[in-house]
Amino acid sequence: MKSRYRLIALIAMIFTMLVSFNMHAPSVQAAKADSKVLKVGMEANYPPYNWTQTTDANGAVPIDGTHAYANGYDVQIAKIIGKKLHRKVVVEKTEWDGLLPSLTSGKIDLIIAGMSPTAERRKAINFSEPYRKGTFVIILNKTNKYVSAKTLNDFKGAKLTAQQGTLHYGLIKQLKGAKREPAMRDFSAMRQSLISGTIDGYVAEDIEYESYKQVNPNIVAINLNKMKGFKIPYSDSVTSIGVKKGNTKLLNDVNAILKTISNKKRQQLMVTAVKEQPKTESTDKKTGKKQSWLVSTWKQYGNMIISGIGMTLLIALVGTIAGFIIGLLVGIVRTIPTPTTTGKKVALKIVNWLLSVYVEVFRGTPMMVQAAVIYYGIAQFWHLNLNRTVAALIIVSINTGAYLAEVIRGGIISTPEGQFEAASALGMTHNQRMWHIILPQAIRNSLPSITNEFIVNIKDTSVLSIISVSELFFVGTTIASQTFQFFPTYLTISAIYLVLTFTITRIFNLIERKLDGNRNYNLMANQIQVGNSKDSGANN
Repeated sequence: MKSRYRLIALIAMIFTMLVSFNMHAPSVQAAKADSKVLKVGMEANYPPYNWTQTTDANGAVPIDGTHAYANGYDVQIAKIIGKKLHRKVVVEKTEWDGLLPSLTSGKIDLIIAGMSPTAERRKAINFSEPYRKGTFVIILNKTNKYVSAKTLNDFKGAKLTAQQGTLHYGLIKQLKGAKREPAMRDFSAMRQSLISGTIDGYVAEDIEYESYKQVNPNIVAINLNKMKGFKIPYSDSVTSIGVKKGNTKLLNDVNAILKTISNKKRQQLMVTAVKEQPKTESTDKKTGKKQSWLVSTWKQYGNMIISGIGMTLLIALVGTIAGFIIGLLVGIVRTIPTPTTTGKKVALKIVNWLLSVYVEVFRGTPMMVQAAVIYYGIAQFWHLNLNRTVAALIIVSINTGAYLAEVIRGGIISTPEGQFEAASALGMTHNQRMWHIILPQAIRNSLPSITNEFIVNIKDTSVLSIISVSELFFVGTTIASQTFQFFPTYLTISAIYLVLTFTITRIFNLIERKLDGNRNYNLMANQIQVGNSKDSGANN
């Protein structure tokens, strides 16, 4: 019995440490709508427009809910606007596809992310006056056969792509005969695909070429704007600041501030951003010796990795515990015997139907879709702005609860019928039978499935990147995009996941063995064994 209490105390201590680590770390929490904070949405993953770094060097600003900072051209523009408005700038790091719903749901005040004010986007949000005009290029490796292309028709057969959800992808249609590969999630993925040779090139702005060339000199850019027949609307060739429809005052203020920033100042900010964008430190500053990738990356991003591990474990642990409680309650209700009275019978059928819908919905839809619907949908329709971490805990908990509900229900109904009958013969009520006889066995038999669900949750936290939760995979993606070392970064992240799941498996195996207790329940055998031990001691 004492061993069980020690295990429970150990789990409680680990849980408390994880919560304390994530709650008391120096991270910026989401601001209230009436505070003096300007919440700016961006990917923080698109240098030189915006990127993530580990310190506040060079005028970086904090990223909400993380231990990291954002910097870049967009950040410096945001700081100018924030200063004029007397509001502190805080970056809400958000996936590209999540920027518009974040703005329309009120989670952010502005989108400053190198976004073009296309006609489609104008239907959803308002845009400021442009703060930069770009030129469109195709980025290829120097050794690629299409580097000599002079006309739009010279790209026949070329495998080209662009970022998902951007106008760049549609521009490929103007290159007659080019093969449009599936659009990719971000520029990091396109850069890796270019390096690996799975694509011939990708469409981007000229500044993306200038930025990428700083770390990969083996690329070239072909200017599409200089090619005869290439057409691009003016509104698609500029970048503007997104503002929620109806917020006319903020839109007018932003436009007024942009007018005070000269073209010379804007160009200077971009040149500085290209110069200051993150680079992998390959040499030790003290000794001057070349460092391994792992050592240099750990020195630069070690705190981010540890924070990501902590967030992953916190979400998985809390989600599994809360999901177990939900599943236990649902499993018990769904195995209640049919009442004799009509009213109770109807009420139980309605409750069972609702619980069945809950189980089927959350088991039948991907967690990534659930995350997007809950995080953005609640804010959009009920104006309840959930913190990302809170939303993640809710999502994982109710998803886990749906799966464990069936596990617990199966454990209950698989209990031998004779035990129900014996308990009834002793005069036990249904509740007494359930709590004292059935549930202890059902939970013990379900423990391997609960362990498996915990392990699944550790891995599935990666899908929460859709709402930009700074868990391990999200941190790994950020590091890969800053260092351009995709394979070693993701290999390292995979190794960390393996260590976590392996360790958790061994801990739960220990718990299972402790709960099993003494397997020898033969009283006579135990008495004989004790007697022999005493006789042996007396003879000695």
